[in-house]
Amino acid sequence: MNPNTKPTPLLSCEGLSMHFGGLAALDHLDLDVNPGEILGLLGPNGSGKTTFFNVITGIYRPSGGRVRFEGRDIQGLGPQAINRRGIARTFQRSRLCLELSIFDNLMIGDHNRLNHGLIFNLFQRRRFTRELEGHIERARRMLATFSTTLADNMFVDVGSFPMIDRRRIEICRALIGGPRLLLLDEPSAGMTHEETRQLMIDIIGVARQSQDVTIIIEHEMNVIRRITDRCVVLNFGRKIFEGAYDEMVRHPDVQEAYLGGKGEAA
Repeated sequence: MNPNTKPTPLLSCEGLSMHFGGLAALDHLDLDVNPGEILGLLGPNGSGKTTFFNVITGIYRPSGGRVRFEGRDIQGLGPQAINRRGIARTFQRSRLCLELSIFDNLMIGDHNRLNHGLIFNLFQRRRFTRELEGHIERARRMLATFSTTLADNMFVDVGSFPMIDRRRIEICRALIGGPRLLLLDEPSAGMTHEETRQLMIDIIGVARQSQDVTIIIEHEMNVIRRITDRCVVLNFGRKIFEGAYDEMVRHPDVQEAYLGGKGEAA
């Protein structure tokens, strides 16, 4: 294959717009995401990052433009349909059910694979048991990639664990359904610097083990610098930069919008 040939995008957005009244949260955004890469999405508060995630995952219906995933249009589909296509996400604020066990929370993320039939669950007990054992083993393997402690305690209530473990559980819940594209919306929000460092090591490990999974992550500069292949910066819903991290921190538009004109990231 010609080394100059661009890969076919996994996700492609053309002229993507999202308006709330007179406010353009996304303003004719063009963005391609390649298979297997870790893309950093940055921008000041209100730049459109979370709105972009909400549009891609079907929470918001875009005001204009096109969204293709694996070459197929997905705009207008609901969140469940988009999840079945292979897109999963986490949220800024924890969406875990703290009173439920780790396993129960993970099964919420794996609901597309569960057999919900009444006859199957009530009368085909051997098949039900085999399927349940398969889900338990898959959940244990997924948790073990982050923490053996979580894998050994997956029937303990989530509320018993610290914030970093809850974030790990959320990422596992997003991953367990086997997505092709994972959106991490401020995954280290509310954590200490050391917890953030540990979580980024976990995410790098997942990316290396699951090279079929493309990851878009958005948060602080130190996170983006360490783990991304490419960076995209938004401001007022528009893309103002796309390229490598080292180029990004020197770009005058990024310095003005995101770094306050200081010239280098902290």
